[in-house]
Amino acid sequence: MTSARAQNLPAFAVFAGVLAAAGLPIYIHAPKFYVDEYAVSLATLGTVLFALRLIDVVQDPLLGRLAEALRWVQGLAVGAAVAVMAVAMFGLFAVTPPIAPIWWFAGMLTLVFSSFSFLTINFYARGVAKASELDQSGSGHLRLARWRETGALIGVCIASVIPAGFEALGWPPFAGFAVVFAIFCGIAAMMIRPEWGRAIELESGGFGPVLRDSVSRRLLLVALANAAPVAVTSTLFLFFVESRLEAEGWEGPLLLLFFVAAAAAAGPWGMLAERIGSKRALLCAMVLSIVAFGFALTLGAGDTLPFAIICLASGAALGADMTLLPAIFARRMEKVAPNATEGFALWSFVSKFTLAFAAVALLPTLEAAGFVSGNQNSAQALWTLSLLYALVPCVLKLVALALLAATPIKEDQ
Repeated sequence: MTSARAQNLPAFAVFAGVLAAAGLPIYIHAPKFYVDEYAVSLATLGTVLFALRLIDVVQDPLLGRLAEALRWVQGLAVGAAVAVMAVAMFGLFAVTPPIAPIWWFAGMLTLVFSSFSFLTINFYARGVAKASELDQSGSGHLRLARWRETGALIGVCIASVIPAGFEALGWPPFAGFAVVFAIFCGIAAMMIRPEWGRAIELESGGFGPVLRDSVSRRLLLVALANAAPVAVTSTLFLFFVESRLEAEGWEGPLLLLFFVAAAAAAGPWGMLAERIGSKRALLCAMVLSIVAFGFALTLGAGDTLPFAIICLASGAALGADMTLLPAIFARRMEKVAPNATEGFALWSFVSKFTLAFAAVALLPTLEAAGFVSGNQNSAQALWTLSLLYALVPCVLKLVALALLAATPIKEDQ
């Protein structure tokens, strides 16, 4: 068997890590950074984040078509998008806003998310073809997913703790993050460059083949419901640790624990899926996640150790979410829409919409309950924070579990 290095799988892992560092951590760090640094209100930030995602209702499908149109100059297009993403991230965290902070926040995030969407669509579409090259029997999707999603989880780990590391050294935490991110953007772009231009050369069928297929539609709904709990917890994580647990200074280590558990569990989940099937393995992970966050509802000040255990369990469950569900969807796209760019445009929109919806629903609710970041809060405000952080994800995950259980997935689909 050809080695993973010869098959360029490490490049998929590194590129996935950069994309992940531009995605989830933005919703962890950016709102609190702009609240603490520029006194922007939680409700305003939530509204802006949601408004930006409304742009994606139109933009992501168009980016899918653009990716298809540019496949003959794919390397150049991807390189330009990587550069835009790196510069915009630097502007978001390392440049003092030259205009009103909320407008600067909106502008930089628009550039970050637009380039992120374009890159994600190209990257996952290329992954469909790559998986077929690895193994025609279908297991290539799981093999590629283990590399890709483990790389993504490692990228999230690094992005989550870099600010705390720089702060411990007495350096600007978020400016340091932006610089490191730009460096890794360049490394990732160089490593994966040989892959571009080799995507499946079939004429696009548009969104029709994806949306007409009942299994694909259900998988998109599962993805929407399953990503929502992560969106909720990532949006509120820093506030929960600082105010509910009163564990200021532990945010970085706890985030690292959560994502390291996810990265470490990704491989074992993939191997379990090969033995019992991806759907069954994913259902097991969903149950684990529900149990873990059910206990989070009981936590209060000083419960840092029990929360660390919850981070381990819920992080391990996330490893399955990020590895198995994309592999299931990619395998389905290979059957119904081999070109795949439009399918992953829909996938990209679904994953980002959950983060935006969480921001617009949760941050104003917290503010309305009287919650103030970094201050002493009332019992009512803290209880609202606990309900939003722990109970809401459990309910959403139950919905995702029911949807997946009702979806007819064959392991050869």
